[in-house]
Amino acid sequence: MFDPTDLYRLSGDVPELTDPVLLYHFDGFVDAGGAGRLAVGHLLAELEHRVVATFDVDRLLDYRSRRPLMTFDTDRWVDCETPELAVHLAHDATGTPFLLMSGPEPDREWELFTEAIGALVTRLNIGKLVTVHGIPMAAPHTRPLGVTAHGTRPELVTGPGSPFGKIQVPGSAAALIELRLGARGHAALGYAVHVPHYLAQAEYPRAAVTALEAVTRGTGLVFPMDGLRDAAEKTTAEIEEQIVASAELSTAIQGLEQQYDAFTAGEERENLMAETTPMPTGDELAAQFERFLAERDESDS
Repeated sequence: MFDPTDLYRLSGDVPELTDPVLLYHFDGFVDAGGAGRLAVGHLLAELEHRVVATFDVDRLLDYRSRRPLMTFDTDRWVDCETPELAVHLAHDATGTPFLLMSGPEPDREWELFTEAIGALVTRLNIGKLVTVHGIPMAAPHTRPLGVTAHGTRPELVTGPGSPFGKIQVPGSAAALIELRLGARGHAALGYAVHVPHYLAQAEYPRAAVTALEAVTRGTGLVFPMDGLRDAAEKTTAEIEEQIVASAELSTAIQGLEQQYDAFTAGEERENLMAETTPMPTGDELAAQFERFLAERDESDS
């Protein structure tokens, strides 16, 4: 039998906490618009924090699938960027302590990793686990971003109902944590932000804003948001500039708006993933954005 506690190491001064929230996100799974990554990165940049636990990435990661960067200088190797999967202790804007786990998604030993998280939940008296990420949806950026909430108990799930029925999707370590720990009675929930499919591969700060606002509603934690909201407004302005300059893009977005408005008005019974009229795919819209940017760069040169 393997001991799951061998997968992590606690720092020497772990404080006694009372039912803290553990907010977590792993790089490597679907994260449209960088919703989860940008949200976690923003918190680590804005809030004072310190590491209270680190995981053994040598056991959990496949370096050949995502090779760490190494620096070669003239005639020798001088540095290697070792990936880190860690739990940080931070305090929100009101001084409330919470935990933030981030880093690459494990490639192996998912079940043992989940057992290790369970051991940490007990050791650190964690009261609630929360994860966030983005998913691509056939919805326009000119409308409010939707959020699909999910959790281990019905009372944890608030807000509008899910547009999905029963579906099967590729698994993730984050989802497995919620499934396994929920079966043991722990409170765990997550928020999937609906990101316009044509922006799924771009950094979309508005999705991170939506994710953190959902976390606040679900946990009561309060985060500094001004910088992230400023970035979201700037990105939205740049997108609008591209659309105004392209009749092709304008027409495509108007079509998405009509489809979205019809759905929300109850005129369509299919969910947002279904397209009842010919519409450009996310790849086609993304390609249109890329062509526009390339043409603009050529005209500026």
